[in-house]
Amino acid sequence: MKKLIIIVIIIIIIIGGWLILSSDNNNTTTTDDLGDSANLDKAPDFSLKDYNGNIVSLADFQGQPIVINSWAVWCPFCVKELPVFSQAQGEFENVTIIAIDRSEPLDQIKAYTDDLGLTDDLVFLLDPKDSFYRSLGGFAMPETIFVNKDGFIVHHKRGPMEIEEIRSKIKDIL
Repeated sequence: MKKLIIIVIIIIIIIGGWLILSSDNNNTTTTDDLGDSANLDKAPDFSLKDYNGNIVSLADFQGQPIVINSWAVWCPFCVKELPVFSQAQGEFENVTIIAIDRSEPLDQIKAYTDDLGLTDDLVFLLDPKDSFYRSLGGFAMPETIFVNKDGFIVHHKRGPMEIEEIRSKIKDIL
């Protein structure tokens, strides 16, 4: 009987978490919510290493619209979303999509993106101290920001997205 109660509680927690993550209204901040760009937050600065050990900074993308996704191999929503971001990168060549891994070992994440055939599709960065995720005030996985060419966050999405939503948010930053 105790095992049944524990299983039911776990199922309720999983379903509740899924509902929270999949609810667009509760997990997205947009320009409609924030007003004009004078009221938008600047994208958090970062200097992180890529798979080859090169330092990549936010300043490297100055004047360009970018999408930054915080992800991890252990997150099922994140890994499902990576191929969708790859598809979007192929459709929007004037936007750079950056995937920042949350403190996992290089060999683990590179093997994963190699297996998916995505290693060369996106800018993959390593964040061993999880500083970028924390700078977003992260509490969901994945967390994605859509940044316009002036460096302002236009959308901050908590939770997974499908291609239609990604396309729409990218169009907003162009």
